[in-house]
Amino acid sequence: MIRLATVIVLTLALPAVIDAAEFAPRPNGPAAQFSDRFGGEPTRVAASELQELPRTTSRPTLKAEATVAGDVVRIGDLIDNAGEAAEVAIFRAPDLGQTGTVPVARVLEAVLPHQIVLLDTRGIAEVVVTRASRLITGKDVEARIIRALAGQSGLPDAKNLTVMLDNEVRPLQVEAAATADLRIARLTYEPRSGRFDVAFELPGSAVARRLPLRFTGAIAETFEALVPTRQIAQGEVLKETDLTLARRPKVESAANVLLTVEQAVGQASKRVLRPGQVIRASDLAKPELVARNQAVTITYAVPGITVSIRGQALEPGAQGDVINVLNVQSKKTIQATVTGPGRVNVAATSQLATLPSNNAR
Repeated sequence: MIRLATVIVLTLALPAVIDAAEFAPRPNGPAAQFSDRFGGEPTRVAASELQELPRTTSRPTLKAEATVAGDVVRIGDLIDNAGEAAEVAIFRAPDLGQTGTVPVARVLEAVLPHQIVLLDTRGIAEVVVTRASRLITGKDVEARIIRALAGQSGLPDAKNLTVMLDNEVRPLQVEAAATADLRIARLTYEPRSGRFDVAFELPGSAVARRLPLRFTGAIAETFEALVPTRQIAQGEVLKETDLTLARRPKVESAANVLLTVEQAVGQASKRVLRPGQVIRASDLAKPELVARNQAVTITYAVPGITVSIRGQALEPGAQGDVINVLNVQSKKTIQATVTGPGRVNVAATSQLATLPSNNAR
């Protein structure tokens, strides 16, 4: 048998709203809190008046973390095996989607009047409490507008539509239990301009009734095109990580717009390419392996003989391009094919007279 000795226990009531650091106490004291929220006066209970505690195999155990759905934190939210006291509210919950902490000492003070004794705190210093919520983002709003307008007034199906809202939508926190889809309360749409004005409702959410759920903007048909993920400098060779597919307004569509990553990888940009801009075939070219006026090695090869001499490129060239090259020894211009960085090859039909025979090997 376990009895509490001559300790006097004073009932405590709900502290105030959780701030960023902890559940802060209300300024008017525990007695006033109790009266305000539950009615009546706090009761002093002498330890000698407590009944013998029943033996149980399930000892009350403090939780390190708790998630609550409502606006109050109950004993059962913080303590496993709290018994009949589990539904007693002891703290006010954080705001929707927010997290706060409460020191274990505050928890012990709050639960003692409800005969939660022999509580196993497991060495925890504070309990982390999160208020569950449903997050509604700008993407959610855009998707709902697209579903409402897709297939209407000449618009295509949903996958080929993009919404551009006039203002950025900040994420909205509503009750976790409000799982219904956004319902359209009012919608106007002008097909020629693509402009819309829509107002939503969220069934089952009291919070949503106080939120700004009216949105304006435009909806447009789109297509999937290749765009850079970062700014690409002129002459830079494109890698796969530099590219992505993105939906762009149909007005940007053209016959030379690239639609796959494979079309651009290994190509060099002919101008600065900015993130999100569609890439056209005319924006790219094969990367130059030989620059104008660059010193190059000219080679001529036939079975049994290879000749190499120094030359100077008179024009730039990419792999496989035929360019004019100056033989620096004979001062004659010949045509050669670019075969690699700083290397060109003379065609077998070229006259060997332009090449010095003493370099043969």
